[in-house]
Amino acid sequence: MKPSPFHPLQIPLGLVVWSVWFVALYAGLAVACEVARPAPGEGAPLLNVGFGVFTLATAGLLALSASACLRALRREPERPPRDRFVARVGAAVHLIALAATLFIGVPLLGLPPCV
Repeated sequence: MKPSPFHPLQIPLGLVVWSVWFVALYAGLAVACEVARPAPGEGAPLLNVGFGVFTLATAGLLALSASACLRALRREPERPPRDRFVARVGAAVHLIALAATLFIGVPLLGLPPCV
């Protein structure tokens, strides 16, 4: 169930999605390195690709959420100021969470995962 772009839940939702991604990413990294640690010098492209796909999926979700808030603002300009504020701040928080996700996730593609 997706909340309305004007629902107050939109304000913390972007950072909640980011924090769940962050915890899942590093918990998954710890488990993967404990269970199937690659040999030194072998690299782990499959593990890095998995992290990349998970990062891009999360970034896509955050981008869609920000876009939905912005589209709702343009589609319904007669909404009360409170609703417009919630949608505007929600879109900004989703975009900040998107930037944080990409800032942390993109370098994972090139770094060895189990150091």
